Amino acid sequence: MTTTAAALFDVDGTLLDTTYFHALAWWEALRQYDRTLPVARVHRAIGMGSDQLLDHLLGTERDHGDDEGITAAHAALYARFWPHIQPLPGAADLLRACADRGWPVVLASSASERELAVLRRALDADEAITAVTSADDVEATKPAPDLVRAALDRAGAEPEHAVFIGDTVWDVIAAGRARVPCVAVESGGFDTRELLGAGAAEVHRDTAELLADLDRSLLGRPPV
Repeated sequence: MTTTAAALFDVDGTLLDTTYFHALAWWEALRQYDRTLPVARVHRAIGMGSDQLLDHLLGTERDHGDDEGITAAHAALYARFWPHIQPLPGAADLLRACADRGWPVVLASSASERELAVLRRALDADEAITAVTSADDVEATKPAPDLVRAALDRAGAEPEHAVFIGDTVWDVIAAGRARVPCVAVESGGFDTRELLGAGAAEVHRDTAELLADLDRSLLGRPPV
């Protein structure tokens, strides 16, 4: 019996070197609304969607009146970095290698359609990509499992036949809640101990190292 497999890739921090751009943009957006936090603390929340991130950093009992303004400020500040976005080492080649091995490749992103177009241009691997998700596909963001489930739906795959690839503990938790094993990379600033502790099945330094180790990875071959 043939199964439908899927390699579900987080984009920011996993395939593209955007984590610290996001951290600086959120830090400045928060500062504009008189919420000054250490950048290191903001960084630790990157990987969450805006709703979860603000709750995580500011607490759920706060006045939510500025949330929309802070989120809009982040989007505008982050857009300044768009011309500087670069793929992480081996990222595009990893997508192509997975596609060549028979994996349908899904970009699991909660970015807006406009931002997603920028990210895809920077990645320059559309020929290897089967499907994508965007902000329109989820109600709750990571660490909720909605994004992973939306990516599964795009591929028509069951959790046991998929692998999620991400760079933060929030990715690992979201994948676990969707019952999808997670291959993690350290390129978002979380280390091996943290990623394994969150439930990652394996951890690699970055996409280049994962590509070099592909035969020994969960991504070695899709289930058939």
